[in-house]
Amino acid sequence: MAVKIGIWLPSYAWNVSSAEERAQRVKRMKEYIQRCEDLGFDIWDIDHLLTAPGLYGNAWLEPMSVLTYAAALTEKAMLGTGILVLPLRNPVLLAKEIATLAQLSNERYLFGVGPGWDPKEFASVGTHISERGRRTDEIIAAVRKLLTTKNASFEGEFYSFDDVTIDPLPSRMPEVWVSGGSRVPDKNFHDRDFMPKSVLNRIAGADAWLSRCSGTQDRLLRDWTTVGDHLESLGKPRDAVRFAHCNFIHLSPGKTRSQALEEQHEHALRAFGTHRSYEHLQECYLLGDTDHQLARLSELAEHGMDYVVLGPLTDDLDQLDHIAEHLQPELNR
Repeated sequence: MAVKIGIWLPSYAWNVSSAEERAQRVKRMKEYIQRCEDLGFDIWDIDHLLTAPGLYGNAWLEPMSVLTYAAALTEKAMLGTGILVLPLRNPVLLAKEIATLAQLSNERYLFGVGPGWDPKEFASVGTHISERGRRTDEIIAAVRKLLTTKNASFEGEFYSFDDVTIDPLPSRMPEVWVSGGSRVPDKNFHDRDFMPKSVLNRIAGADAWLSRCSGTQDRLLRDWTTVGDHLESLGKPRDAVRFAHCNFIHLSPGKTRSQALEEQHEHALRAFGTHRSYEHLQECYLLGDTDHQLARLSELAEHGMDYVVLGPLTDDLDQLDHIAEHLQPELNR
């Protein structure tokens, strides 16, 4: 079992009351990025354009900007968007951003993408959530062409351009890591209790499936089986696409499950709000005692997961040290 660990930066857009506190948070972010580099963790950042009452208690900073900042502070860590909401973006502008980040980071960027789920975000940029899948596929195709071809032209349902050259082009197309999976149906967020064929085809054309923390462990493993079956139906091996997972976590070493959950409660409420029960949050996210957290990750690794993005619920540097001490050795036996 060898599982590479990436870290979701805690780039929470906390409401702060003073310039001094804001400056302190930026300082802590710098220290956090450097500690990830020192511990051998890759660096990922979340994309949420707006606050999303009902699922999260806060917003996040813009991810391409954050990763550009991280690129200047690191030399080895891969830098991934987990997960960039593609339908909110213009493919030509996005390709330029990726090419810039690729150059500034010595091509360490991982193109983690997804279709998004918040109707308000789509409305705010003049699109509609019903178009999210088609727009996602179109942008992936357009960005691939823009980052690999000079004088590129493209004609799609939503986007078109003619004779466009992104300069400088990266020496290679960044790896594409695609999200998507079944979720407990929610009429407000267009979720489905199965994986549509369009999502499976998107995953099959990617380098990795970055599975989300959107339900129970059983649901996640069921989805991975579905992905493997679909790959086989296309004549591909079941491991043609890398199995990765992303999830929020807070470690409480040395504490019992009840003690750990009590300690983690306030952090979970701040990140996720009060709209879902704490019991439901425990099903979705890596909460509880360290043995329980490690058991869940180990089970995924036994089923083929070889990469995990962990998102600490605070910007406490001790959380990175806890991951390095209590999880990293066990996941790399």
